[in-house]
Amino acid sequence: MKNLFFVAVAIGIVSGTSTSVTAQTSVNLESVAAKTSLKSSPHFIESIEITPEKISDNLPADELIERREAPVEVVSVNRNSTSGSNIEDCTKMQFKYATMMNTEVENISNTALYNFIDEWWATRYHYGGSDKNGIDCSAFTGKLVSNIYGVTLPRTAADQYKETQRVSMADLTEGDLVFFNTRGGVSHAGLYLGNGYFVHSSVNYGVTISSLTDGYYNKKFISGGRLSK
Repeated sequence: MKNLFFVAVAIGIVSGTSTSVTAQTSVNLESVAAKTSLKSSPHFIESIEITPEKISDNLPADELIERREAPVEVVSVNRNSTSGSNIEDCTKMQFKYATMMNTEVENISNTALYNFIDEWWATRYHYGGSDKNGIDCSAFTGKLVSNIYGVTLPRTAADQYKETQRVSMADLTEGDLVFFNTRGGVSHAGLYLGNGYFVHSSVNYGVTISSLTDGYYNKKFISGGRLSK
């Protein structure tokens, strides 16, 4: 009987331990499942909207009018100015001469000067001439300087040279005269425009634009002449 009692107690202990382990395992599995479910289940944030920015209707009426009807800023350019201008406001004539002189169109800003050149463009060369039927180099520079800069020059290239201040080729600026020795002494004149180019009445082409880097004119160049304004 005593042996049977110990066997019964031992069975009860094993059975209780097994039940406890099973219960604990069950609880642990449920906990893991719950955590897994929380991690894998998507969560959505409700009641959120993304809309384009707009002017609030709660703003004061005067501020709403100011913000909704604010005028677009317009940049204007004084076309008679000799300073730079906006490319959007440039004319066909400015593009024409910018292309011819290989420069930025904004640099062709003295429109009075280029209007004068355009008016006289291709007028034939005539020694001693001074009108649209034919004009020589010094008569052309004299008319141009008088009309654009209000300065009166002597009639001949040699006398114009004497009346101006010497300027090197590297220091030339728009409005300076340029002088050349084409047939002995100061015998040809033009007006410097910029970027190495000058306008003059050429024997071969009449009123035209040439480059100081051209082999002929570069070799014949004497000096620049700055006007006394």
